[in-house]
Amino acid sequence: MVRHGAIAAATVVICDQLSKHAILHLFAGRAPDDHVVVAPFFNLLLTRNSGISFGMFNGVPGANALVFSLAAAAVIAILFYWLTRVDNRFLAIAIGLIIGGAAGNVIDRLLGGSVIDFLDFHLGAWHWPAFNIADSAICLGVVAMLLEGLVLRRTSSEVKG
Repeated sequence: MVRHGAIAAATVVICDQLSKHAILHLFAGRAPDDHVVVAPFFNLLLTRNSGISFGMFNGVPGANALVFSLAAAAVIAILFYWLTRVDNRFLAIAIGLIIGGAAGNVIDRLLGGSVIDFLDFHLGAWHWPAFNIADSAICLGVVAMLLEGLVLRRTSSEVKG
């Protein structure tokens, strides 16, 4: 199952880094507050987050990059250890999504001191905090883990029992 998780993680890292490279290219030379309207509810923009989720603890880019990268590396190591113990493909892929998302954001922190966010969903003037492919993969991985633990595992044990 490690292979399935590793493929999921690598796919996320590649897609995340390519999308961030494309966004940097798209916004090169534009005003800092510029955005691209894609749909009435969705924009592309370029923002950098030196904090953690939703911009919490923004403010000290150098120190935050090191601290949050070390914390993410520890989480990645724990998740990889767990991945070596998993015998369920669905859970292995879920863990791989989280590993890949964490790794994608660590790459940003180590190379640029902050995470590049660019997906801006909104309803009128209310905007969800900007995020990226890595953040999406982490969320999908967590939801998949919850689904596996709360629904799929129960269903399979009920079938056995």
